[in-house]
Amino acid sequence: QVQLVESGGGLVQAGGSLRLSCAASGRTFSSYSMGWFRQAPGKERELVAGISARGWSTYYTDSVKGRFTISRDNAKNTVYLQMNSLKPEDTAIYYCARGQLATAATALGDKNVYDYWGQGTQVTVSS
Repeated sequence: QVQLVESGGGLVQAGGSLRLSCAASGRTFSSYSMGWFRQAPGKERELVAGISARGWSTYYTDSVKGRFTISRDNAKNTVYLQMNSLKPEDTAIYYCARGQLATAATALGDKNVYDYWGQGTQVTVSS
């Protein structure tokens, strides 16, 4: 069973940046799409970004387009989320998630294709 461990969260002022990392166990990391979700207090978990298995295709929810960048290093079994121009409304617990095998690029924005999550890392943006 895959294990996902997030790191890189913290407290940052509005306008600042953070880079989240997610290390995955197993030797088949490069076969699966990956994604980042977030959940703010009192809200549903939201899919923020997704990336295809080889990194050729990405998805972003509208609220983070132009500010967040998802990337992956398959040699290191790691996926990243670079977050720039952070806003207080970005405050949430951020979760790394593994997508299903051979996820189509057009499906990266479908939250139902992700079936394993890490424990999460807290991101707090102060105004």
